[in-house]
Amino acid sequence: MVFLIACSMHIMIDLLPKLERHSNSGCSCSHTPSEEPQSWGKQGWPNKHTLRILQDFSNEPSSNVSSHSLERIPATGDKTQALRRLEHLGQRGDRKRQFIQDATVTKNMPIPATSDRRGHTVQRSGMFSPMGELTADSYPNWLRFHIGINRHELYSRHNPVIEALLKDLVIQKITSVAMKSGGTQLKLIMTFQNYGQALFKPMKQTREQETPPDFFYFSDFERHNAEIAAFHLDRILDFRRVPPVAGRLVNMTKEIRDVTRDKKLWRTFFISPANNVCFYGECSYYCSTEHALCGKPDQIEGSLAAFLPDLALAKRKTWRNPWRRSYHKRKKAEWEVDPDYCEEVKQTPPYDSGTRLLDVMDMTIFDFLMGNMDRHHYETFEKFGNETFIIHLDNGRGFGKHSHDETSILVPLSQCCRVRKSTHLRLQLLAKEEYKLSTLMAESLVRDRLSPILIQPHLEAMDRRLRQVLNVLTECIEKEGYSYVVEDDLQGDQGSDHPHNGPGRR
Repeated sequence: MVFLIACSMHIMIDLLPKLERHSNSGCSCSHTPSEEPQSWGKQGWPNKHTLRILQDFSNEPSSNVSSHSLERIPATGDKTQALRRLEHLGQRGDRKRQFIQDATVTKNMPIPATSDRRGHTVQRSGMFSPMGELTADSYPNWLRFHIGINRHELYSRHNPVIEALLKDLVIQKITSVAMKSGGTQLKLIMTFQNYGQALFKPMKQTREQETPPDFFYFSDFERHNAEIAAFHLDRILDFRRVPPVAGRLVNMTKEIRDVTRDKKLWRTFFISPANNVCFYGECSYYCSTEHALCGKPDQIEGSLAAFLPDLALAKRKTWRNPWRRSYHKRKKAEWEVDPDYCEEVKQTPPYDSGTRLLDVMDMTIFDFLMGNMDRHHYETFEKFGNETFIIHLDNGRGFGKHSHDETSILVPLSQCCRVRKSTHLRLQLLAKEEYKLSTLMAESLVRDRLSPILIQPHLEAMDRRLRQVLNVLTECIEKEGYSYVVEDDLQGDQGSDHPHNGPGRR
């Protein structure tokens, strides 16, 4: 069942007469569901060696099984009404779409078509060329996900592979487990029978627990349910920049201890006084007997994020976030003391042209809605240069406090007063009662195997924070004017040299 929660930006185009005070949006483009990947040649699965070469990628998503294994998820009844209204609007827009093509095309390979977040058809500048003559439909879903990545998004709006991949993350047999190096808290790399891989973050807090008030943001727990919820929120916001994440109940004995070859991990397993299986691994924080992860008696919840393509095939560039926090108990960052800090950022590449500053504003809104203060760096695909999206990785420190709104996360938005029109319209839509953000999140999250993912106070906090984002943008528009604040990205692909495009304009 194709999951259409992240409805087309053209849903909002259809609603422009209601959201703006005129009916001419200036955009006649609408969206059609992305095409199935085109045939690569002869049918048949790639061999094990080929799959291992084509797989993996840092701490992200990438698992699979044929999309034919995707089973229809039972309807959730009346709770899906708002979702269906959004889907219906998206399908109305699908029939009107105009097409353009991205100039980046890989050599000598058929490239499946997709659509960017503005609804334009683009040719995929694929991450890599599959080896041998095979049919794309025969590839495992993690590989089909990798092939679908383009300079605009990780996956297209109606890509059925994503739902199949989410299912794979839950049901695929785990064949090996190893600790991920680096990072402050324990994370495991899990490999599946179909050679896909995913990053496993185990449950450390219950749904009801909040971050202790005396904790600094840099010593907070990484929550498995935050990773799951972040994927769904990113999709509802129509960004599609978070790799697929699903919740899974893992047997610590059969699916971790018995299949790992990591001796350092294996040695940390023990039986607790309550006869539960526990382990703690090795990491910088919370990896000790006192902070052990214990099952009930050997079952533990966790999030599984599909890996991105291997770095050897699709290099990523790491960028320091201009609004990075000091990560110090007493020092403040420059942006916290300089109200004109954004002016300096806007004169610094890559923020002085193109869409990067607007991407940072999207990421700022995304983080504020989650309450995530831990965004010190971000990554992009090196292949696509500076004209590409920011990958929204590592969201485990979100959804820590539903009772507190950390307004300092919004400083980039209030200092720069810039936002995409598509993002602004999306936020306005999600503030309406019939498309309420908390309702859509609840309807989306109920499909996860570990549902409920968020308790009601967290859902209500997102609605409250959304209103604050819109208030900041309203103040910006009153101060700077609509045409300065809102960047029209719905007029077609104008390019960074267009006089009204790019955050570097004054």
